[in-house]
Amino acid sequence: MMWEVKHMLSDHPLYLVGLLLLFGYIMGKLAMLVRLPEITGFIVAGLLVNPYTTQIVSPDMNSQLYLLKETAIGFLALTIGAEFSRGKIRRIGADVSVITLVSLVGTFSIVMLGCWVLDLFYDNVDFGHPYAILLAVIACATAPAVIVAEVHHLRARGKFVDYLFGVTALSDAIIVIVFGISFTFVINMLGDVGSYSIMQDSVREILLAFAVGGISALPLGVFLPRISGRHELMIIVIGYVLSATGVALALSLSPLLTNMSLGIVLVQFPGSRQRVVHSLEAFTPPIYALFFVLAGLQINPRVFTSFGILGLGLGYIVLRGFAKYGSTWLGCWLRQLPPNMRNHLGTCMLSKGGIALGFVLLIRTSPAMEALSTRPETIANLRTIVNVVLMSIFLNELLSPIFLRYAVARGCEGN
Repeated sequence: MMWEVKHMLSDHPLYLVGLLLLFGYIMGKLAMLVRLPEITGFIVAGLLVNPYTTQIVSPDMNSQLYLLKETAIGFLALTIGAEFSRGKIRRIGADVSVITLVSLVGTFSIVMLGCWVLDLFYDNVDFGHPYAILLAVIACATAPAVIVAEVHHLRARGKFVDYLFGVTALSDAIIVIVFGISFTFVINMLGDVGSYSIMQDSVREILLAFAVGGISALPLGVFLPRISGRHELMIIVIGYVLSATGVALALSLSPLLTNMSLGIVLVQFPGSRQRVVHSLEAFTPPIYALFFVLAGLQINPRVFTSFGILGLGLGYIVLRGFAKYGSTWLGCWLRQLPPNMRNHLGTCMLSKGGIALGFVLLIRTSPAMEALSTRPETIANLRTIVNVVLMSIFLNELLSPIFLRYAVARGCEGN
């Protein structure tokens, strides 16, 4: 009887969400006791109960929790978009654009060249051209969720945070398009299978996501002055984020880009930014906690079982870290930004998660992969790339919050 009750509870989404929140809270507190960021504890909590380890959460339940993760991304994206007020764009827009472009070009170039070098040491795996192009593009992606959550946890404010959010948002918007183009190019090189629709879909996704988010923000911006109570505003903003996320998923768009656009347009109305952000302060902590616990559910430690994957993965992580930090530092130097910005902004760019995982899922599920099924060696190489990226996501999810907390604290000292 007790076993039947336990089995029923473990298959019930509400029970599981509550359990994940409580377990995440406990692991977050334990992480803080050993001077690790709370986020790391949340991720470890998900890792300990996921389908690949203890299997407390079954694969079926893991897939059912997908909607919660997308919802959390929506709130995170709104927070990032809300930093793009007209005053800030005028003040830091040129700097952010230059830093972003230098960072993307530098990271792509360094990682691609580095992958060609790594390919020389592995005879049984093709890690060079054109696979290095995919690895280099994926390396450019930065996970905004870790950045937003840690900044909120530290209650950081000021110019450093403005630049951090600006570079993160702009780089991720650009990289979605670049990945679509690159994936099309690589697939056609490998098999001549005609996958130009992927590039078209990427451009369409960007434009439609920004259109949906931007247009939906207009009514709220117009009526915002008439909403007097903070709790009333919180209800309306939550409703808007959930609705925008639902529309994005229904149209196969990115909830990240849609809600980012919602935030960007909304804060162009006078006095809206402070009210919107403050209205969500009491609501977002459990959302952030649940997001990172769910992120831990996606991590498969089995990628560490292959010595070849382990070596390639570690080399890839080091390459990406060096490229991200160095190219961001160069961009800040070109714009003659102060030392606190140059020395610490790049460290904040090491986080890697949602967007990179989305690229991996696209590689796995793309119809172009079926067209390459007659080329087993090509499929094997693409699977190796997927495992290397998954390993880098695993380690970056666990370690990047540690570097991020230090970098944000040091970077804000010069504000």
